[in-house]
Amino acid sequence: MIFWKKVAISVAATSMIVSPMAASAALAVDGTRATTVTDGQNELEGSSWLPILLGLAIVAGGIWLVVDDNNDDEPVSP
Repeated sequence: MIFWKKVAISVAATSMIVSPMAASAALAVDGTRATTVTDGQNELEGSSWLPILLGLAIVAGGIWLVVDDNNDDEPVSP
């Protein structure tokens, strides 16, 4: 039983190592390697100015909250 367990683990480990190498070396149907065309796929080229403006407003608000303390550290006791 232990022998077959070791054989199964060995086969699984070997297939995990060999599968990516075989897939990267495999040829496509027409004899050339498969490539991926990614030009213009992410649709980030023409982004709007609105998210940039919103991000700047958030940063400016955070800076304003840090800088403006309104003397809140004065003691309150009478």
